[in-house]
Amino acid sequence: EWPTWLAGIFLALVALLIFLWKGPWGVAAAYRNVGDWIFYFGGVGEERPFSPLLHPIVLTSGGLLIGAFVSALMSRQFKLHKAPPLEYAKSAFGGVFMGAGAVLAAGCNVGGFYTAAAMLDFGGVAMMAGLIVGAWIGLRYLLWEMEHVPQKGVEQHPPGEKWLGAQPYIGGTVLILVIAAFYLYAVFDDAALGGLLFFGFLIGLIMHRSRFCFVRAFRCPFMTGDAEMVKVVAMSLMIYGMGTAVIKWAWIQEPSMGVTHNFWMGSLLGGMIFGVGMLIAGGCASSTLWRIGEGQTKMVVTFIAFALTNSLLARILKSFDLYDKMGQGVFIPDTLTWYVTVPIFIVFFVFWAFVAIWNE
Repeated sequence: EWPTWLAGIFLALVALLIFLWKGPWGVAAAYRNVGDWIFYFGGVGEERPFSPLLHPIVLTSGGLLIGAFVSALMSRQFKLHKAPPLEYAKSAFGGVFMGAGAVLAAGCNVGGFYTAAAMLDFGGVAMMAGLIVGAWIGLRYLLWEMEHVPQKGVEQHPPGEKWLGAQPYIGGTVLILVIAAFYLYAVFDDAALGGLLFFGFLIGLIMHRSRFCFVRAFRCPFMTGDAEMVKVVAMSLMIYGMGTAVIKWAWIQEPSMGVTHNFWMGSLLGGMIFGVGMLIAGGCASSTLWRIGEGQTKMVVTFIAFALTNSLLARILKSFDLYDKMGQGVFIPDTLTWYVTVPIFIVFFVFWAFVAIWNE
């Protein structure tokens, strides 16, 4: 396994490559696209959703899942993990909360917090505050559950020797197919989309090898006092944010790109709801995907509940013209100037890390 600090560096670098290649990295839109297709096949809505094979965020997220799958296979760690019935119920409820929170904040823990903050959008900071509060609330429930609800385990059967021996070869085959898919997209003059699939694959590989999970950054300070993940996420954000500042300040990409999050009410409220959901489900938007890739069956329930809720609530808010009333993106340098934004950004996340260290 890789150390989390190394994964934090790699994650920021790949996110910057995605930003330069096409646009900001996100995940929630992939869930919504899946939810839209489920409703479409169920006869709800006549408009055909966007093709997942041409959807940039679906391709990145699909690559993330495949990358984790390949990583699990090549390390002989892929296995279908069963869970007690209560865990599946919690996965469903957590998925509903995360789906709703991602709509209100116009993004999940990746697009609404990690990428939004790096894009220098005030909405990312507001969602971060909401995630902290939501994680605290969600942890209160988990601690209550541990004390009052009997904990039941499920017997897990170890994989056979033949299956373990075959896993690296299957993983290598899938890896070759991912590279082939990139070249296939290039043949059809869509190399940009093929690149997103490959970048997503790298993220899935990084996250699985390091067990990288944003939930730990918001849960552990309250639960165990462990500050490791806070330091990693803060460091990763400083790399990501400073790279973005260079790209935007030099007009390599449009400075307003990625500044689309609902500051402040939507981001704060959405972050709180999402934070509760990710604690109950045991995974965020990105970790749900890589955990599915390694065979966690309960996260499939989270994925479906997240997708359906996100799609449905987005439809409802738009039908009542409420979606745009949750706030709008605010570019920090437009308010504070570049000369103030850059040092303040660094100081803010260094302060977050030192508060976590003090708490530890």
